[in-house]
Amino acid sequence: MGGRLFKDFSLVAATLSLFLLVGIFAILFSYAQTSMHEFGFDFLVIDQWEADEDDEGGVFGGFIPIIGTLLSTLIAMVIATPLAMGIAIFLTEIAHDKIIKPFSIAIELLAAIPSIIYGMWGLFYFAPIVQSVFGGNGVGLLTAGIVLAIMIIPFMAAITRDSMNTAPDVLKESAYAMGATKFEVIKDVVMPYSKGGIIGSVILALGRALGETMAVAFLIGSVMSIPDKITDPTTSIPVLLANNFAEAQDLELSSMYYLALILFIVSFALITVAKLYFIGKKK
Repeated sequence: MGGRLFKDFSLVAATLSLFLLVGIFAILFSYAQTSMHEFGFDFLVIDQWEADEDDEGGVFGGFIPIIGTLLSTLIAMVIATPLAMGIAIFLTEIAHDKIIKPFSIAIELLAAIPSIIYGMWGLFYFAPIVQSVFGGNGVGLLTAGIVLAIMIIPFMAAITRDSMNTAPDVLKESAYAMGATKFEVIKDVVMPYSKGGIIGSVILALGRALGETMAVAFLIGSVMSIPDKITDPTTSIPVLLANNFAEAQDLELSSMYYLALILFIVSFALITVAKLYFIGKKK
């Protein structure tokens, strides 16, 4: 009886998650229809976001927020990936046993800090540093990308560390017995063995970076313009939705659902790629 009940409950939970996923997509797609019919795929290349208050219409395009999202995410990934890999390698292969646990806890605590705290810290402390070093007004694409990198490092480092810990000791000890250095063991044994987990951590961190809102809203500038320099302000999809959604109506509101649908599809595609990769590795 207990086994049957547990099986039925598991089935209901799994089915519910599937219905939630399909339901979210259906809602976004339904509310985006007005904008999709008005702009079609040209929505992806229109670089204007201007409402016409007289007829409740206007011209709305997703090019600038899409570019802002991709660029800020690219900056974050370029900075975070090598740092996260270094942290994971240090904790698994280099650090003394006495400091592994404190360092691991510190990394995990970074992931627990609310994103709005990162945004406030970045705006009032980090933005002036970026301004003095790189120029600009301190608020822009570079500042948002760097703080976003700091936010995703804990996720990437933790998953990579756990993946590297699965490398069998016998393989590493055999490599050392053959005269390999620590660097060679890490490069030729640990990294290849944990490649699947490392790639998965990068993809999952990428999905997290694409959807980050509050911290980026503080730092990216929220300006509908294509940045000429890396320090220029711009906007992103989550930031545009957070700032304008409450006041949007009719066509503008539908365009925001269109943007949300694009972000949903991109994030879902990334997670699907990661899952398919892991399934392929297990076979």
